[in-house]
Amino acid sequence: MTAETETPQSTGSCCTPTGSCHDGAADVRIEQTEQTDSVTTVYQVKGMTCGHCEGSVSEEISGIAGVTSVAAVAATGLVTVTSKAPLAEDAVRAAVDEAGYELLGPAA
Repeated sequence: MTAETETPQSTGSCCTPTGSCHDGAADVRIEQTEQTDSVTTVYQVKGMTCGHCEGSVSEEISGIAGVTSVAAVAATGLVTVTSKAPLAEDAVRAAVDEAGYELLGPAA
């Protein structure tokens, strides 16, 4: 007689059931130029639980035209985006959706 066990699956995470891949924020810096007229916006993203999640979100957002840096922090759900001009929220939402997460909007 054998007993079957189920491995708990994490919802909303790309990694282990505890959501741990590694710790730390994923930072993406696209170019190293002097930026005097840049815009920084902080967004709230739902579903990030680890470093891999941070990297996925950062990679997708960094593909938006004009983005110069992205810093995602899974522990807080905050993603800080610096760009040459204000970004359309629809573009950020599409990038976050593509990464598999949910954009809740600008952080309050």
